[in-house]
Amino acid sequence: MAMQRCCPPPKLVRRDFEPAAALLKAVADPYRLTILATLAANDHEVCVCDFTDALPLNQPAVSHHLRVLRDAELVTCDRRGTWVYYQLAGDALERLNAALATIFRKKVHA
Repeated sequence: MAMQRCCPPPKLVRRDFEPAAALLKAVADPYRLTILATLAANDHEVCVCDFTDALPLNQPAVSHHLRVLRDAELVTCDRRGTWVYYQLAGDALERLNAALATIFRKKVHA
């Protein structure tokens, strides 16, 4: 027995959201957002040691978060000896905006 509807059914959006979901999943963590915001706020690279000192996480956890962001190609890194320096990928903001735009194609009204 079908449930009686109160209104006509909405048009279901059928689009490939996998790329957007993967990118948004990579940033869906407060520590990763802190890392991205820190990189965006600085004009220079940031050493992994700075994140380890500033975040309430141990070194393996910081490395995990940085790896997730690297795998999503939101940050780039440069190894110099035992230290790794990170910076925001040049297209990070553009890619995140594009991911959100796939969801909010129509103008959102407040």
